[in-house]
Amino acid sequence: MIAYEFYYRDPQKGDRLIGILPERRRDPERITPETIMHWVETIFGRSINDGNDGEVYYIKVEINEDSEESLGSNRLSFPPKQN
Repeated sequence: MIAYEFYYRDPQKGDRLIGILPERRRDPERITPETIMHWVETIFGRSINDGNDGEVYYIKVEINEDSEESLGSNRLSFPPKQN
């Protein structure tokens, strides 16, 4: 199973895990960095990346459903949005 771990990078406090989203969409064309980040904005508000000193990024992980062990990751970072 694919999942996304979302982190907030705070310059003073370091990286903090803020949520995990399991991927349930079957159509790979619907899965884009924008749609993945939309989940964070829906939960935490659009201001999560606007005007903050930190940034939100996610790591795509593959989880072995039998053992719940992470099998690998792919870090994708998104800096704060520019207006």
